[in-house]
Amino acid sequence: MPANVLSSDELAQGFRLLFDGTSTNGWRGYRLPTMPAGWRAVNGALMRVSQTSDIITVDEFENFELRLSWRIPPGGNSGIMYHVTEEGAAVYTSGPEMQVLDDSGHADGRSRLTSAGSAYGLYAAPAGVVRRAGQWNDIRLIIRGPLVEHWMNGVKVVEYELWSDEWTHKVQASKFVQWPEYGLARRGHIALQGDHDGAVSYRSIRIRMLP
Repeated sequence: MPANVLSSDELAQGFRLLFDGTSTNGWRGYRLPTMPAGWRAVNGALMRVSQTSDIITVDEFENFELRLSWRIPPGGNSGIMYHVTEEGAAVYTSGPEMQVLDDSGHADGRSRLTSAGSAYGLYAAPAGVVRRAGQWNDIRLIIRGPLVEHWMNGVKVVEYELWSDEWTHKVQASKFVQWPEYGLARRGHIALQGDHDGAVSYRSIRIRMLP
């Protein structure tokens, strides 16, 4: 299947593209009206090409299935956040993160809690699922009410329930406790992290609403 094209099944399921493969339409900087310098559409991918900041979707979403592919260079680090609001100074003060990482080349890969596919700092992802740096990883992020699933390369790597006693305990024991807005929004923007090093690329970004 070519990148940035919906399959007939995806069209029937109600998916739409969040990235057209040639422009940054539909995205803007966090707390900015336009896209920050450093993000470009390059060879069919939405790519961080230089020092920059995080970006968010123009639209907000509540219950959804997000599908995309990401590729990261050796030692690279990025992330996908959801239900992001613009209350705080950064996307991660409100939006839970699905980690994007070169596990073998970055220090965060030493802990399953901060490795690729994890719910960053809260729920660990198993080893051996992420592909090596320079290869594309296929992602599904499913948000249905409080229920969240992280899928990577066809494997469900994380599952958790927002606002549950377990989730609340984990947040209170993490760095996120310092931000009272963290993880509480029922809807918000999808964010891609650009404030770390590495020319991360995203493509085939598509979404469908869930009841």
